[in-house]
Amino acid sequence: MGEGSYVEAPLWGLKIQMDVRAFCSELLSALARADFVERVALQVEGFVASGQVFLPKEMFLEIYFNEVTQTTAFALIKERARVWGIDRDSIRGWHRHPVRDPDSHFDIQPISISDIVKELGEVLQELGV
Repeated sequence: MGEGSYVEAPLWGLKIQMDVRAFCSELLSALARADFVERVALQVEGFVASGQVFLPKEMFLEIYFNEVTQTTAFALIKERARVWGIDRDSIRGWHRHPVRDPDSHFDIQPISISDIVKELGEVLQELGV
């Protein structure tokens, strides 16, 4: 599960669901530790959080979280196309869209927000950012 705090656990497989406030808190905490983040725009409407994390070279991370369905999406966007991502939905569960084939879906184990941000940093290095 990585460096996640107690608020991450519900989202990553336990029966108690994570709420929007805990998701945003953990996300902002993880992003604050990342030196590649230029700025963050995060909106919350009811039980949904969405936004963008602006990155170097005109790239951004699109973020979506729905408290009711626990749907979670992190998509790295470059030139209007996803180049990498990690998602969780009720149909496929947790899956990765790898850099080499971002349209594909590879099943993964539940992953913490901190580990997603860490992996994003590794992907940016791989892309030369």
